[in-house]
Amino acid sequence: MTATQIIIDCDPGIDDAIALLAAFVSPEFDILAITAVSGNQPVEQTVRNALQICELGGRADIPVYTGSHRPLVREAIRGQFHGNTGLGNTCLPAPIAEPEENGAVEYLVDRLGEARRTGELVTLCCLGPMTNLAMALCIDPKIADGIKRIVMMGGAYREPGNRTMTTEYNMLTDPHAAHVVFSSGIPIVALPLDATHQVILTPDHVKKFEAASGRISASVADLMAFWDRNQVERYGSRGGPLHDPLVIAWLLAPRLFKTKRARIFIEHESELCMGQTVADWYGSSGLAPNAEIVTQVDAAGVIDLFLDRFSRYNPDIAA
Repeated sequence: MTATQIIIDCDPGIDDAIALLAAFVSPEFDILAITAVSGNQPVEQTVRNALQICELGGRADIPVYTGSHRPLVREAIRGQFHGNTGLGNTCLPAPIAEPEENGAVEYLVDRLGEARRTGELVTLCCLGPMTNLAMALCIDPKIADGIKRIVMMGGAYREPGNRTMTTEYNMLTDPHAAHVVFSSGIPIVALPLDATHQVILTPDHVKKFEAASGRISASVADLMAFWDRNQVERYGSRGGPLHDPLVIAWLLAPRLFKTKRARIFIEHESELCMGQTVADWYGSSGLAPNAEIVTQVDAAGVIDLFLDRFSRYNPDIAA
């Protein structure tokens, strides 16, 4: 089996951490790099968090690059549910590894340019605001030809927003960057709140992950327990939605997801609806679809998938 070459662009973030830890033990992936961006926390903190998660997962070999310090146009907006550091109450040792000297945007331009020249295309996993990728595309639009696809978490269509009435956090944080990316012609798989709210990490699930996760069980339990929103009216149970990890789940097991092709537009002018993602489901715009939107998820299958991956941190279970 040839591993899929991926770059994970993220702003860790508790759910980013869960996604990264699952990816680390998945031989289906060749993780080329992690590119951190301003989002849930300032970029200095998201870089530190990424380095700490790499050490926790035993993957300090993965290079981590420092990305954009702020959105393209707007002022930064921070996450609400990740605690003061972005990793809840989880206490991890100071990272030993250092971020790479080159910046994330420079790395993306160089690495995706190489992929374009060699034909060995790279899949981008976008778990946060898409500022890094948008800046790279603005510098060299031809790097789009080096990207096999973008699998991204963000947006909300038939589901209300989670940061404003209409808008999901990643899109609100940098709508101008999202507009650049969705206008690029790159194949996109979009995992919106419509999908992620179907997979709730309940307290019962947390107990199972704690029991399965071997040497990282204490940290996993701390991360996941902090993620409990206790908003039963909205989610139907205790727990929190598995936003960013669904990007990794889709790449590992697309059979667990149903999608519908549509044209996606990003509102980047109206303050009332800033960052809203609008889907042309039925071709009303006359424009061709630019993304596959995930509409249905096998939630039980996703939980089982992640339990299998986290069990690989148990030294008694072979990966």
